[in-house]
This record gives sequence, structure tokens and C-alpha cells, in this order.
Amino acid sequence: QVQLVESGGGLVQAGDSLRLSCAVSGRTFSSFVMGWFRQAPGKGREFVGAITWSGARTVYTESVEGRFTISRDDAKNTVDLQMNSLKPEDTAVYYCGARLSWGPSLHDSYEYKYWGQGTQVTVSS
Repeated sequence: QVQLVESGGGLVQAGDSLRLSCAVSGRTFSSFVMGWFRQAPGKGREFVGAITWSGARTVYTESVEGRFTISRDDAKNTVDLQMNSLKPEDTAVYYCGARLSWGPSLHDSYEYKYWGQGTQVTVSS
């Protein structure tokens, strides 16, 4: 059984940095394309970014481009989301998701087979 567990959320001020981590177990980690999504109150789940199996390529949504960085450590079976220059509009529950393919539907949450429980990030102004 595949399990994803996020950690690292918290309350920070605008301009601060935060690093989220997602630990994956139950299947060979390197077989997964990993994505990060977020969901603010009253809104749908929004794509943040994704990373390929090897970590050689990443993509991000425009609103976080240049501020957020996704990385993965296959030795630790983890994928991290480094968030810098945080803004109040980044406030959301952040989720990591796992899928087996890389393609034009990276932003589509329905294409991800496995999900973590989420971790809350709150950015105060």
C-alpha cells in the first residue's frame, strides 16, 4: 500500500520561507512523478508544481515560478517543496501527489493516483 505523508507546514509571515516534505512508502519511489498541489478555503485543488522521476525536470504554476522549488531525494524517498518569499495568497493546505506518467495533464489532480493527507501553510501579512 502506497502512503504519502506531508510535513513542514506552519504559520509564517509574508516574506518568510518554509520547506515542506513528502515521504513516500509502499512502492519504488523512483517510479513516481511527484506533484504538489494546494487548496485554499472555498477553492479547488490547485496545481503548484511537479518533478520527473529522475528529478531532471520540474514545472511550476506561474504564480509560484521563481519562488518555489521542488526537489526529490530517491535515497530518502522524499520530495520537498521549498517555498521562499511567501505571500498571504499562498495560504492553503498543501498536498503531495504521485502518478506514474509525465505529460500535459500534470496540473490535473485527477491524474494523480496517490495523495497525502495535507499540511497547512498559513502566511500572515
